[in-house]
Amino acid sequence: MNESPHHTRLPPALYIVATPIGNLGDITLRALEILGQVDRVAAEDTRVSGQLLAHFNLARPMVSIREHNEREAAHKVIAWIAAGEAVAYVSDAGTPAISDPGARLVAAVQAAGLAVVPIPGVSAVTAALSVAGMESGSWLFQGFLPPKSGARRTQLQTLAGLPAALVFYEAPHRIEETVADMAAVLDSTRRVTVAREITKKFEHILTLPLADAPAWLAADANNVRGEFVVIVHPPTAAAMAVDSEAMRVFDVLANALPPTLAAKLAAKITGRSKAELYQMSLARKPDSAAS
Repeated sequence: MNESPHHTRLPPALYIVATPIGNLGDITLRALEILGQVDRVAAEDTRVSGQLLAHFNLARPMVSIREHNEREAAHKVIAWIAAGEAVAYVSDAGTPAISDPGARLVAAVQAAGLAVVPIPGVSAVTAALSVAGMESGSWLFQGFLPPKSGARRTQLQTLAGLPAALVFYEAPHRIEETVADMAAVLDSTRRVTVAREITKKFEHILTLPLADAPAWLAADANNVRGEFVVIVHPPTAAAMAVDSEAMRVFDVLANALPPTLAAKLAAKITGRSKAELYQMSLARKPDSAAS
């Protein structure tokens, strides 16, 4: 193993280590220190993380912990930590357990009464938000939307009335369909930041009206290549006022009518869609939606 001559044994714990999402220069000094001192590294893919360790001349025993074996593998990790070992967990890129494996492992180790230590670093979410140019600090991370359009639109409808930015991950083979659904369901005058291949050679980040985003994606085959972070900016005050008035009409009608009928009539009065009004009411009152 490649250890510093001043190697200090780490306390037994699970260390959640953020790694670069593209540019290897983004790794932190603390991440290198931890990866160089742990007793073993658990990785989403040992081939990917093995290349990272080799690049920095680090050698540690490695074990694969992926989504399909995470729950079972957690027992091994707990045993190692209980025996006095320090174990690092890394995903293929970025911060583990954020739309990546790791959350089940963290929960299991914590449930066993053992320490979990965050080693912060690169995150595609915060990287994209930092260049979105939004004054509002309110945002909601949704990760990946459902792969099928119907379910995707339903989820977007529940988010349409929220006074916050909406942050998503998306894969290249679905980005056009997803953005088209966003433009159809959300207020298409909202701004959207599309961040492609963050920190990588072909990084491309732009902000434009949501209504224009589908055409921009379709204009060049290169625009749909790579991994995406999509940030739909918060609705404007004027749009929120319209939503507020539409919900006021819905509330008045819902006091005397079933919700579906109230949504239908409110839609005719305000010009908003019936489905959007109904979903906005559910999103605003989750307790009543569950009853």
